[in-house]
Amino acid sequence: NWYFLLVNVLVIGSGGREHALSWKLSQSSKVETVFTAPGNGGTENNVLIDVNDLDGLAEFAQKNNCFTVVGPEDPLAAGIVDKFKELNLPVFGPSKKAAQLESSKIWAKNFMKRNNIPTARFEIFDDPQKAQKYVESLDYDVVVKADGLAAGKGVIVCNSTDEAISAIQTILVKKTFGDAGDKIIIEERIDGIEASYIALSDGNVALPMASSQDHKRVFDNDKGPNTGGMGAYSPTPVITDVLAEKIQKEVIEKTIHAMKNEGISFTGFLYAGIMLKDGIPYVLEYNVRMGDPECQPITMRMNFDLYDYFVASVDGTLSSMPLLSWKEKYAVCVVLASDGYPGKYSTNDEITGFNSVSDDTHVFHAGTKKSDGKILSNGGRVLGVTSLGDSLESAISNVYSDTEKIIWSKKYHRNDIGKKGLSYFWVWNILSSVIIQSMFMSCSDFGIFFMICFSSVREIVIMSFFAKNLS
Repeated sequence: NWYFLLVNVLVIGSGGREHALSWKLSQSSKVETVFTAPGNGGTENNVLIDVNDLDGLAEFAQKNNCFTVVGPEDPLAAGIVDKFKELNLPVFGPSKKAAQLESSKIWAKNFMKRNNIPTARFEIFDDPQKAQKYVESLDYDVVVKADGLAAGKGVIVCNSTDEAISAIQTILVKKTFGDAGDKIIIEERIDGIEASYIALSDGNVALPMASSQDHKRVFDNDKGPNTGGMGAYSPTPVITDVLAEKIQKEVIEKTIHAMKNEGISFTGFLYAGIMLKDGIPYVLEYNVRMGDPECQPITMRMNFDLYDYFVASVDGTLSSMPLLSWKEKYAVCVVLASDGYPGKYSTNDEITGFNSVSDDTHVFHAGTKKSDGKILSNGGRVLGVTSLGDSLESAISNVYSDTEKIIWSKKYHRNDIGKKGLSYFWVWNILSSVIIQSMFMSCSDFGIFFMICFSSVREIVIMSFFAKNLS
């Protein structure tokens, strides 16, 4: 029962995800101090140790009696969890072997293939000429992916054969992503509705987090290159209760059990990037950590002590924990980026207006730093303005109102975060109205009575039963 003695937490990372996790963990009655390494301009108790300095991080955690939470993918892929466990230091996150689900897209795709987890058909190449010949033989569009870690930018969605050839050149020849692009995956492009599904696992069971939807492209209407994420909202009507159960069983639990059967216990956050088409959830990618920026709206809605669940994950006792509880509100995160991101951008621009945002809004820092009492930009994705609302529409209104209160000369953001969700609600309202009218009009002719039960904001359940002919 080591965790009853621990009052300090070390969160490793410097992004918006780590700020959100630190913020939530600091609210636990069991936690005295949350350290962040190396942190950013918004996090407190920063420790200037690089995320890849595994020895330095372990030494700090040991000296300060810390429970450690690993945020980003790089130290996970480098084996930080294995190192901490060798030193008998409590740490939340997957092992190096388990992290292969994210650190190697080729390993992950082969894993899905051999375990019958739905994903797009694919081929693997390290020769650009063979890759080009392959895409020229196809009659469908493709997605070209660098095998290794590329900060969320190693995926190129192609609209033509020429774009696919260009992507092959970018990754294999120009080496834009360095060693991460020594090999590539060319997979069929599946067009549908994209959503994020995240679960918390202890290697035996997985508890689903609140649903969310990310916005990867840099420009409005999902145009432009992929980024680390330009905004997210939670919950999303895309993931109905029925669909969530399907993803939980056919993707998440299947992944956890298949990993265990292969001798790999998965502990930590398991993130599945899902593309929904014809009712089938295809896995686009795995992450082995909480998504960013999904983490920001999800943590805003948490109605439980996150620290308790991290401890249960490490101890293998998640099955004894209560189901996760969520605030009956929507949350929307809009990422404020430096103009030019994901390409070249400037830094060291002063940012003001933090004290002007409303009580239902929290500004999570990512690419920021403090200098002489000022907050300066220090990266591509700089801030995540995150707001709550009683409805998705009100949460969107709140977040964009507060977004305008944050001022700096190079600020850029999308203007349509969360609006996909509004469009789904609009379509469902129209369809349900038509369905109701049609059903009652046909009731006397066919003796069928229908009840439409709106069981939640995310799901329409249509129930029908046969009765005697009324005519």
